[in-house]
Amino acid sequence: MKCNEIHELMPDLAARLSMATSEVKAHLDSCPECAGRLEELRQTMALLDEWQAPEPSPYFDTRLQARLREEAARQPAGWLQWLRRPGLAVALALFLLVGGALIQKGGHFNWPSTEPVAQAPADPGTAVGDLQALEKNHDLYADFDVLDDLEVQSDVTANP
Repeated sequence: MKCNEIHELMPDLAARLSMATSEVKAHLDSCPECAGRLEELRQTMALLDEWQAPEPSPYFDTRLQARLREEAARQPAGWLQWLRRPGLAVALALFLLVGGALIQKGGHFNWPSTEPVAQAPADPGTAVGDLQALEKNHDLYADFDVLDDLEVQSDVTANP
């Protein structure tokens, strides 16, 4: 086995959640580095098993709630409170810069019109004129399937 494979198994081996196979034992016997790491991990886990968390003071919750109330009372109230947040302050500064730039350019936007642009009619027979005529009469041409039927019938009667 390789050292990387043993390193993946070490937490389970140190906690004795799994038993070492013969391959793992052979590698640990031949590799002092892996054996040392496994022993260090076992010692660390033994220390963690012995450690006990300290008990909090019986008045901890009461003092914490009092401190939270004090901090909430200390915070400034009103519209200036949000200026303390950096993201909102940056957004306000950017808004003011863009607004100032627009005022210097004339103070208004030139929004594109939503009304259709009146185009000068092109000469009939030109490519642009033909396209304009097709666009203007699109609904008529789209529903006019009779022309296709007449064209097919004329080809059949012309070639008996």
